Amino acid sequence: MKKELVIFLSLCIIAGYVGTGTAKEIQYSLEDRERLTRLEVKVEEGLKAVNQRIDGLDKRIDGLQGLMYVVIGAVIAQTIGIVGFVLWDRRSALAPAIRKNRELEEREETIEKILKEYAKQEPRLAEILKSAKLL
Repeated sequence: MKKELVIFLSLCIIAGYVGTGTAKEIQYSLEDRERLTRLEVKVEEGLKAVNQRIDGLDKRIDGLQGLMYVVIGAVIAQTIGIVGFVLWDRRSALAPAIRKNRELEEREETIEKILKEYAKQEPRLAEILKSAKLL
């Protein structure tokens, strides 16, 4: 019974301290309010500075984006230029060979015509041309 009474009294004392400890009201002094006002001003100034830095970064990013477009355009122009040069060079390099090939084909056709005409007069040549499958 004594134990129960001791436990009950202990609980009552603890409950009394806990109940009175949370009921205290904290009062702000004029100095605390001034500190809070200064803190708000500093926070606002800091936010303005951060906003200005973000705006500056936006401008720099826009400038870099424009530079990137210029560089990409230059690379595309170079690529088109190189392809054009390669095509021009190939045509100019092949033109003499094509011309010479045409001349040789024309000569070959002329010689073939002459041989066929002569084969009409010469039977031995006609036999040779027939064996070569030219007649």
